[in-house]
Amino acid sequence: MILIAERINGMFTNVKEAIAQKDKKVIQELAKKQTEAGAAYLDVNVGTAAADQEAAMQWLVETIQETCSTPLSLDSQKPNVIAAGLKVINAENGLILNSAPLNRKNDEEILDKYMEMANQAGPKANIITLTMDKNGVPQDIDTRVAIAAEIVQKAMEKGFDTQRLFIDPIVLPVKVPNAQVQPSSMLAAMDQIRYLADPPPHMTIGLSNLSQGATERCLINRVFLAMAVSHGLDSAIVDVLEEKLINALATAEMLMNKQIYSDSFLKVYKTAGKA
Repeated sequence: MILIAERINGMFTNVKEAIAQKDKKVIQELAKKQTEAGAAYLDVNVGTAAADQEAAMQWLVETIQETCSTPLSLDSQKPNVIAAGLKVINAENGLILNSAPLNRKNDEEILDKYMEMANQAGPKANIITLTMDKNGVPQDIDTRVAIAAEIVQKAMEKGFDTQRLFIDPIVLPVKVPNAQVQPSSMLAAMDQIRYLADPPPHMTIGLSNLSQGATERCLINRVFLAMAVSHGLDSAIVDVLEEKLINALATAEMLMNKQIYSDSFLKVYKTAGKA
C-alpha cells in the first residue's frame, strides 16, 4: 500500500499556527514522524492557513526538504499553488500533484494543466485525479467509472503513463443524509476502475473524509480501508501515526496474500517500510 501521510495540512490547528508563525520545528517534526512511520509520500496542504497560499506552499516544501527527502504530495486544486510548490521541490525524490477533476465549469482544461505540470516536473511526477467533472461529484457507480475511463483515455491520448495516475473515486462522509450507500458504491466502482488499463492506474482515497462528523472515526476508517484493499485500492491518504489503522491495513494485506505471514507480521510490515 502506498500511504500518503495527511498531517501536514493547514486545517489542523498546530500546522495552521506553525504556518502563521513560520515555526519550522512543528512541520519538520511531523515530517520526520510520518516518515519514520513509513509514509511513502507526505501530503502538503496549506488549507486556509494563509492568505498567500503560493508563498505558504513554498515555505512548507522548503521547510520539509531541510529535514527529510521523503517524496511530497502537493495538495491543492489551485494550479498556481501547485506551480509555486514545484518551483522549489526536489522532483528527483518523486512527487504527486494532488488533485485534479476531469474538468470544471470554469476550466475545461484543468486536468490538462496538471498533466502538463507533471510532465514538466519529470517522469517521477504523478497525479491524483478525481472522479468528478463540471457536474460535481457523482452519486452513482456508473458515472464514477465513466469519468475514470475518460481520465484514463485522456492520459493515453497525451502519452501520459497510466501508472502515473492515482484515481480517487471520492469518499463522502458516511454521516451525511443518504450517503450511507456511498461506501459500497465506491467499492463496486473500484472493481471496474482497476480494469480500465493494462497496467492499471493506481487507486487512492482521502480516507478521513469518510468519517467526518462521526463518533467512531477510527473504527470506521480502518474497517473501510481493510475492505477497500480487497477491491484493488493500493494507495490512501491517511494518518500514518494511527497504530490501529496501520495494524488493520497490515492484516488485510496479509490476508489478501500481499504480505507473507509470520508471527511478527505487524512488526515486519512496519520495518519493511510498507506502512
